[in-house]
Amino acid sequence: MSEKKVSVLEGFKAFLMRGNVIDLAVAVVIGAAFTQIVNAVVKGVINPLVGAFGTKNLDSYSSCLKGTCREVNGEIDGIKIMWGSVLGATLTFLITAAVVYFLMVLPMARYLARKAERDAAKEGAKEIVELSELEVLKEIRDVVVAQSQRGSGHDRP
Repeated sequence: MSEKKVSVLEGFKAFLMRGNVIDLAVAVVIGAAFTQIVNAVVKGVINPLVGAFGTKNLDSYSSCLKGTCREVNGEIDGIKIMWGSVLGATLTFLITAAVVYFLMVLPMARYLARKAERDAAKEGAKEIVELSELEVLKEIRDVVVAQSQRGSGHDRP
């Protein structure tokens, strides 16, 4: 039973030490910090722009589905649809996705494409060098064979 615990603990340790787990932890921390930036952009830029046409707080946009949607004795009378909150969350998502794509994904894809082109060019040059070396070795072989044939021909009467 203790052997199984040791192997489970070793497996857990191996899992934690894998690179992708650490990468994921870093991504979560960076994502949390990035979320604050996006929220500040939405609150400081997007909401005032929307506020130019209405209110600065998107959460206050709503519609009443049933009833008058007024507060009576601390309770809302009717069914209130808070579509402003959905709009705010959608804008936050779109801004986050755009920033991640244009500042992270697109530059990384371009970098990897350039790197792949450089690697392919290096590989092509290496093949050319290997072919050139092979050609030289073939020529040396041919010269050695020709010399040995001439040398063996002179020894015979």
